[in-house]
Amino acid sequence: MSFLEYRVKTAPTGFSKVFALNWALLLVVTAVAAIGWLMLYSISGGRLEVWAEPQMKRYVLGLVVMFIVAFTPIWFWRSMSGFAYGVSMLLLLAVEFFGSVGMGAQRWIDLGFMRLQPSELMKVTLVMALASYYDMLDDKKISRPLWVLIPVALIVAPTILVLMQPNLGTSIMLLVVGAAVMFAAGVSLWYFGAVLAMVIAAVAAVFLTRGTPWQLLHNYQYTRIDTFLNPSADPLGAGYNIIQAKIALGSGGWAGKGFMQGTQSRLNFLPEKHTDFIFTTLAEEFGFVGAFSLLVLYALILIFLIVAVIQNRDRFSQLLIIGVAVNFFLYLVINLAMVMGMAPVVGVPLPLLSYGGSATLVIMLAFGLVQSAIVHRLR
Repeated sequence: MSFLEYRVKTAPTGFSKVFALNWALLLVVTAVAAIGWLMLYSISGGRLEVWAEPQMKRYVLGLVVMFIVAFTPIWFWRSMSGFAYGVSMLLLLAVEFFGSVGMGAQRWIDLGFMRLQPSELMKVTLVMALASYYDMLDDKKISRPLWVLIPVALIVAPTILVLMQPNLGTSIMLLVVGAAVMFAAGVSLWYFGAVLAMVIAAVAAVFLTRGTPWQLLHNYQYTRIDTFLNPSADPLGAGYNIIQAKIALGSGGWAGKGFMQGTQSRLNFLPEKHTDFIFTTLAEEFGFVGAFSLLVLYALILIFLIVAVIQNRDRFSQLLIIGVAVNFFLYLVINLAMVMGMAPVVGVPLPLLSYGGSATLVIMLAFGLVQSAIVHRLR
């Protein structure tokens, strides 16, 4: 009996798949999403239809997607990895020619009923492609230069397209997630040392080329760096967002001002309060207790993902879940560091809380793949 036949015959079938799901993970994910709905309801001044209701509908759609993906055998998603990656690349190319512009960036494709952000989809399909590649690659070839160049090309190609949009935050996430999957697959540490040296050189080049005709970043991206280093230099301009975010975070105190009582968000002092800076609203209204409780829920999600990796014996599934976990962790850490002034503002949403269709649907798709790996793991 082949490995594929063994994988199929030992997996649950029919209604038994429902019981094989990790319902605890789904419960925590739903709890986090529900907190997001409450915050969106509060931010909109008690109006459900503005942001909370559309976000609920997107979550329900994401839930349907998650169940469909979860009940589909994991070997099917392994076989579809290359195709999914190729579709994501085509969508990224389409953004360059047909993409809609918002807030100075060309990142979306208007589908009529929603605006799709292909770079969000690429975060998952890149992980699928890399996991599939290393699943079929012989262990002896993993660190050989020729076989290292292939995954590097898979990572760099979409990163360049995303940088062109421009979208620095997502491109950083693609690089880090790709590197994490390569590391987990067993690629030699010497390659990562070489990459680290190149990153240091690239950071130096970013600052040294500023103001020249060949500067590496856009002017607004340099402004974000300046704002990060000294937000008080332009308190009513570039530094306004992060200053107001810090005020909201600090004013919540221990227990917060109360639900729908946050002055920074209700009086519109806080820009992008329903997307990138939604955590500050939570901290203002529910204080340290509410913010810490949310972080506990996020930590539980990551713990469930780590346990799923440990319990799974399928290499593709292990690498896939690791990639999803790292991606989710980056969403969380970058957004929190951003709103607390510990990192430049790069437009990364807080997972399951920030208002947005593409990020929510892609996160639920990713959890569907994790659930598929759990349901169909070797027993």
